[in-house]
Amino acid sequence: MELSQLPNAISIIRMFLVVPVVWSLLQLEFGAALVWFAVAGISDGLDGFLAKHYGWQSRLGSILDPLADKLLLVCSFITLTWLELIPLWLLLAVLIRDLLIVVGGVVFHYTLGRFDMQPSRISKLNTVIQIVFVLAVVFYHGDFAFTPWLIEVLVYIVLATTVLSGLDYILVWGKRACNILQKKT
Repeated sequence: MELSQLPNAISIIRMFLVVPVVWSLLQLEFGAALVWFAVAGISDGLDGFLAKHYGWQSRLGSILDPLADKLLLVCSFITLTWLELIPLWLLLAVLIRDLLIVVGGVVFHYTLGRFDMQPSRISKLNTVIQIVFVLAVVFYHGDFAFTPWLIEVLVYIVLATTVLSGLDYILVWGKRACNILQKKT
């Protein structure tokens, strides 16, 4: 393996870290889940640093990195919903947004042209808020010092950023699609 592929390898390893995170949550071992989640978070920072610092960015990496992040978050949301620690409607909002982005990206790619992953600021904020929310829920249910009202507030902040980032993707990529279609006619 070439060193330039190291960020991609780290992203793939992060995908496998989903298994111990989910397993720890299902076993109600919230301390262990926090450790695994932290390792995944550190690996995310490391692969991003290596890719940017050494110029090891690639198309594959631009797909693997957000895919690994989404896999970790979606599996965490599903597991926490299964354990009845977060509301089902919030999981559905997150899943619908992500599904719209994936389906929209695939349709765009195969009908109009190459779809390059370009997360917007609101999308990046949404990811950060979702991570903070998962950590808050795990901290609270792991009997760490944490106030329950903050989780209730975070539920609605996650919902708001999820909806806003979904709308942002629809507007930005819808506008790009219209521009491409206008140029073709």
